[in-house]
Amino acid sequence: MATVEFQIDGMPIGSAGTAAPYGTNLDTSLYASGQHVLRARASDAAGDVSAWSTALVQFGGNATQPSGFTRNESWVTGLNNATSFAQAPDGRLLVAEQGGALRVIKNGALLATPFATFVVDSSGERGLIGITLDPAFATNGFVYIYSTRTAGGSHNRISRLTANGDVIAAGSELTLVDLPNLSGATNHNGGGMHFGADGKLYVGVGENANPPQAQDLTLPFGKLLRFNADGSIPNDNPFFATQTGLARAIWAYGLRNPFTFAVQPGTGRIHINDVGQSTWEEIDLGAAGANYGWPASEGPDNVGAGITGPLFTYRHSDASPLGSGSGGFFKGFAIAGGAFYPASGAFPAGYRDQYYFADYISQFVGRVDLANGNAAYAFARLSGSPVDLLVGSDGAVYVLTRGNVTRISSP
Repeated sequence: MATVEFQIDGMPIGSAGTAAPYGTNLDTSLYASGQHVLRARASDAAGDVSAWSTALVQFGGNATQPSGFTRNESWVTGLNNATSFAQAPDGRLLVAEQGGALRVIKNGALLATPFATFVVDSSGERGLIGITLDPAFATNGFVYIYSTRTAGGSHNRISRLTANGDVIAAGSELTLVDLPNLSGATNHNGGGMHFGADGKLYVGVGENANPPQAQDLTLPFGKLLRFNADGSIPNDNPFFATQTGLARAIWAYGLRNPFTFAVQPGTGRIHINDVGQSTWEEIDLGAAGANYGWPASEGPDNVGAGITGPLFTYRHSDASPLGSGSGGFFKGFAIAGGAFYPASGAFPAGYRDQYYFADYISQFVGRVDLANGNAAYAFARLSGSPVDLLVGSDGAVYVLTRGNVTRISSP
């Protein structure tokens, strides 16, 4: 053995060791408290290189973000039960509030006048709970929302609005899709909305606290739906030929409550955050026609034939022994928020080209390293409950909590 290389979270630690005993020094205070991954590999004089050996570790202390990063939890305050947000090409943020107000953040300030206000059923997890912008928003001003309306019985609706500056153009709301009426259960509505790289509108819909509906291909509940931008259904959807009506919009199924998901710019890769019930939270790799197994399967449990298992999953309780099994040292109860950080940007190289996710109950932000076996690392701790996150046009990560927007930047 001639040299040994060491890594922390996929990045080199110092120079390779060239003499026994091989080792390195690491200042753990430079990293966010929580889970990290150490790696080592050896090479000999002939140039032969071993596989990486890995060790999952947990850094203690109270570091709420890595050294060199700034976490501003008061970047914007004053929101009321925020649920989701989206960024316009000019940098404005449009923020949905559960009670029906759509707010505007402009130049780092929350505007007093809402973009629009809607009459919604905001009981439980219902309300104004999803927003996305048209890929051509800069020219057409189209804003898409997901909200619970009451006319004819409480049900979730996909609508399109048109912006007129910082407010809605009068009379511009257009109903695109009315989902079936909800049961008396007020939870598991979903609400995530994004345009894919294919120009189609993807919408996450929960199973309305009725688990068998997630496997019923005649119903839209517990699914990821796919529409054309005008609300019509693409004829290349995986179940278009075998279903009728709104069920033709089903793109993937077997989901419990896909409140948030994300689309990677350029590649179109989709990560679906599915909120678990008893044991696991999970991130699923989106695929046309995929069945993610709920309710028979949750996390890595009972993933049988025909079921697409999760890309990454973490438990609701500590593993025994601590740090073992899927998820390692991560522990949470409601995955909420996801965004792909691009391969270029203001973050240091070791923090780019990764998937960032948050947990509503445990109040953390983690990251999944797609280039290193989907290893997961701690990134930030919050004092509020995150519901959504995005990578801003300035290269910062913005985390939406119920009352604030936190900005995490480097430097």
